Amino acid sequence: MPDSPARHLNLAGASNFRDLGGYPTKDGRTVRWRQIFRSNHLGYLTDDDAAVVRSLGVKSAFDFRGTAERAEALCGMPEITVHSLPVEPTVVAALRAIAAAGTPLATSHAIDVMRDSYRNYVQQNTPRFRALFAHLLEDRAPLVIHCTAGKDRTGFACALILHTLGVSDGVIAEDYLLTNRYYRRDPNNGSELPDDVKNVLGTVQASFLDAAFAAIDADYGDLETYLRDGLGLDQPERASLEARYLQS
Repeated sequence: MPDSPARHLNLAGASNFRDLGGYPTKDGRTVRWRQIFRSNHLGYLTDDDAAVVRSLGVKSAFDFRGTAERAEALCGMPEITVHSLPVEPTVVAALRAIAAAGTPLATSHAIDVMRDSYRNYVQQNTPRFRALFAHLLEDRAPLVIHCTAGKDRTGFACALILHTLGVSDGVIAEDYLLTNRYYRRDPNNGSELPDDVKNVLGTVQASFLDAAFAAIDADYGDLETYLRDGLGLDQPERASLEARYLQS
């Protein structure tokens, strides 16, 4: 039996670039390799990195960065069509507001603010994730999904994709937490914040993703209802996604 492709691709100018393929579904199928990738932003790819991405056949990027974030580091590969699905960042601004009110920042503040940001993906930004799934139903693969760090907005989007395709909760959690192995932190992100706070911002925790799915349960009743009413995925759309991104 041939070896599976590498899940993580070690690029010099991007981090956490990895493949969502190879995961088993609850009905015995497998997510196709080399169709859906996730990463941090693609603004600093080296020539060698670009050659790797080109060899993968990537033709579309779905960019969850906010307007200013995107302008700071545009994708340098003209052959990739970039679709902007802006989810504006809130975490660093929220922490700065706490500090400005005279409260010494602690890791507990960072964790609370991160959880709030994940809740906001559901409560304020569901239309962006709905738009992603509309694109996934079209012939745009191989594709890459990213934001600035490729861990939070991207992590939630990829968890939704894997859920929709029928991957188990445990496997989805494991994939989400791989960010802690492969993400290289940006030391300039919120550079004036305390180091222990920045350490929280540079990782993912299970409780962050749990907060998003708790918001789904609170606002929609359950995940299946969210997929249908929030993301617009009826059974024919679900079957189409499965046909495109799963193999027996």
